[in-house]
Amino acid sequence: MTDYPEFASSVISELPEKGVISCSSPSNIALIKYWGKRPIQLPENASISFTLDSCKTTTDLSYRKRDVEGDDFDFELFFEGKPKPDFKPKIESFFERIYQYLPFLKNYAFTIHTTNTFPHSSGIASSASGMSALAYCLMQLEKRINPDISEAEFIQKSSFLARLGSGSACRSIEGPVTVWGEHSDIVGSSDAFAIPFPSPIHPNFENYQDTILLIDKGEKQVSSTVGHNLMHGHPFASKRFEQASGNISLLKEILTSGDLDAFIEVVESEALTLHAMMMTSLPYFILMKPNTLSVIQEIWEYRNTTGSKICFTLDAGANVHILYPDSEKKQVLEFITNKLVAYCQNGQYICDKIGLGAKLL
Repeated sequence: MTDYPEFASSVISELPEKGVISCSSPSNIALIKYWGKRPIQLPENASISFTLDSCKTTTDLSYRKRDVEGDDFDFELFFEGKPKPDFKPKIESFFERIYQYLPFLKNYAFTIHTTNTFPHSSGIASSASGMSALAYCLMQLEKRINPDISEAEFIQKSSFLARLGSGSACRSIEGPVTVWGEHSDIVGSSDAFAIPFPSPIHPNFENYQDTILLIDKGEKQVSSTVGHNLMHGHPFASKRFEQASGNISLLKEILTSGDLDAFIEVVESEALTLHAMMMTSLPYFILMKPNTLSVIQEIWEYRNTTGSKICFTLDAGANVHILYPDSEKKQVLEFITNKLVAYCQNGQYICDKIGLGAKLL
């Protein structure tokens, strides 16, 4: 019996012998953050994110039919061309979670080759792009087995499966703005999968820019999984979930009205609240670095002196995502090269913008 019978696969008849599927899927940056989840991979509060464009994972999934169905999962994993044994347990547990929805998994031996266009484990959600790319590849295989699956079912199930690998991954399947988590103001929203933002988005947000300053490219000292778990019993958890819910309603209005001042206020408050939750959990931890704070101060000063609509957000890491309208691109990039590059590790930053989600290559 599956937990979500609507995502059960139909009867397997003909299984293709072998093949290769290549897909890419981008990372995403949450504007309204989710921090805290309940089993299995369900969010304590709804979140809204921008899907990115160039920060993405490309995954090649080679599959070969086994002579007899195995008792276990058979896969090899290569990251940036090298075997990656420390990723294997995560993929193993992902396969265990999704097996009831993709019962053909034990019929195949898989080889997974995956590459990122950005540094791994540095506060750009690599698990979001990586798990969504893999889920999307597996759904392409399901489509070969069951060609009758509709496009809508295909997308929804891809998001559902991606969530079982990494919560935020479900928000990467589509774009440019997605919502994950049930919320009374968002029609069709669900804890089980993400949906595209259901209202027309104001032209102010078209081609919105995200320049990511790589403040610290090292491995985070506390993983997001551990951080999420620290919300259980957190003294401010219930108030935080309440705040996030209110901010979803606010951002829904903002995205349709195009009010950039209100956008700045909600987005920056959300970013700082996320890190406040980390600093007030037990054990407490700080993922921001001194340069993260310096960049925030520089952004505030620049905005005050120029009237720019630039703002920042943060993921669970030290890097700063600078969000700004496409119309300000030239001036903001000058500001970044003149002022902010000095705070980046080896002067590195990534220019990105909002994008459209996963695709078959």
